[in-house]
Amino acid sequence: MRISAHGSDVLVVGGGIIGLVTAWRSAQHGLRTALADPEPGGGAARVAAGMLAAVTELHYGEQMLLGLNLASAARYPAFVAELEEASGQKTGFRACGTLAVALDSDDRAHLRELHALQQRSGLESEWLNGRECRRLEPMLAPGVRGGLRVGGDHQVDPRRLASALVTACERAGVVLHRDRVQQLSVTGGRATGAVLADGTELAADQVVLAGGSLSGRLAGLPEAVVPPVRPVKGQVLRLTVPPAYAPFLSRTVRAVVRGSQVYLVPRANGELVVGATTEEMGWDTTVTAGGVYELLRDAHELVPGITELPLTETRAGLRPASPDNAPLLGPTALPGLHLATGHHRNGVLLTPVTGDVMAHVLTTGELPEVGRPFAPNRFSPSSGTASPEVPAPQEQPV
Repeated sequence: MRISAHGSDVLVVGGGIIGLVTAWRSAQHGLRTALADPEPGGGAARVAAGMLAAVTELHYGEQMLLGLNLASAARYPAFVAELEEASGQKTGFRACGTLAVALDSDDRAHLRELHALQQRSGLESEWLNGRECRRLEPMLAPGVRGGLRVGGDHQVDPRRLASALVTACERAGVVLHRDRVQQLSVTGGRATGAVLADGTELAADQVVLAGGSLSGRLAGLPEAVVPPVRPVKGQVLRLTVPPAYAPFLSRTVRAVVRGSQVYLVPRANGELVVGATTEEMGWDTTVTAGGVYELLRDAHELVPGITELPLTETRAGLRPASPDNAPLLGPTALPGLHLATGHHRNGVLLTPVTGDVMAHVLTTGELPEVGRPFAPNRFSPSSGTASPEVPAPQEQPV
């Protein structure tokens, strides 16, 4: 076993956008920081559409999460400006707003209920009739019955965001170990680093586990601190809007079609992202004919012209979901070990606030007020919240 010549103040296990922003912010706070991942910038960010939809994605029973989502959304413009300056790269951030529409009376009733919930929660959204929706987005189907315009729900390109974070980390002095973490190191009842697949031992004063859906499968984790995170599969399509078809859509468009969510996210570079299925399929990441068909079928009902566009990519990824669909942030019962995982469908949206919360924890030892409701101990046996058993994957590429 090789031992790294110099230990770190912080070792981040996992190089998705959550791990990267944690490492970047830690380094900015003067902590000697290392990050281990076979492919920094990969993971769920390669599949995510990048909707920053704190208002549009409000769900019943998630009002606590709403506060965290809104806090992160408010930080996005300044966060993007800082990151783009630090990395010299663009992130594809667009302050374009979102339009959620209904195609039949049942969908319209659902949207009306969502609008009422948004209003009760003090959120800004505007009800539009079908004609007003089509005036905003002429490519919408004639049968659109109404919709909600949410001016504050924007978008970012997760792939470009991840790339910028990798560069920002490197420029801030984060040491990137491009290898899989095989096991957490625990010495004297404290997390003290990790062992890589090639046998290299990385020592650290504090370890942050940010392994996405695989966070609960890291060898060496004491049973009492295994995060209750499970994988939720999502399939997504990417199409290209030829110049002759532009402008195709000017903002993110969402709908519920026969009970299934579908969204279309237009990029400034002409890419159109269509997603996303939600499937409890364990660790399977197969792109299926049925998944592609359903997405195209629903998108076609919403925007009929989509079938004329070239289909350039199909992918499937795994969202890291917790029992209450909210992230696990901060210290665990094992001294020296922190969690930054379980962000489910909000990982891209919560990137800025997660970086700030984790940097505060790592430098002060305490969770800031905005992060306290999401402490990992809310799922401990004494909290009364059950932690589901996480099934074993085929491999553990954390």
